[in-house]
Amino acid sequence: MTQEHISHTKLIWKVFAILSVITIAEVALGIIKPDALYLTKFLGTSPLNIIFLILTLVKAYYITWFFMHMADEKKGLRRAVVWTAVFLIIYLATLLLIEGSYINDILGPLTKWNY
Repeated sequence: MTQEHISHTKLIWKVFAILSVITIAEVALGIIKPDALYLTKFLGTSPLNIIFLILTLVKAYYITWFFMHMADEKKGLRRAVVWTAVFLIIYLATLLLIEGSYINDILGPLTKWNY
């Protein structure tokens, strides 16, 4: 039995391009900070924060799926790893946003925030 070597060069460049575009979009949004996304509130935070969270989850998914070779694993292991990571990231982000909003509400009147 011989094993064939399959080149994934095109796939690696495709994933690199996707991750680069997402990163460039994140950096551009972070530098520009559009007022419509930054100064409005949605689900207890700004839409800009939600966009950053979504883009970060997409990047984490691509990194896990392709660079940790999850595409070649069995379906159950893929689901266990990816779903657990996505759930924990969403859970952590939710808790951080709730606690951050609480701290801002409590300490906001006592502190001069430099916006």
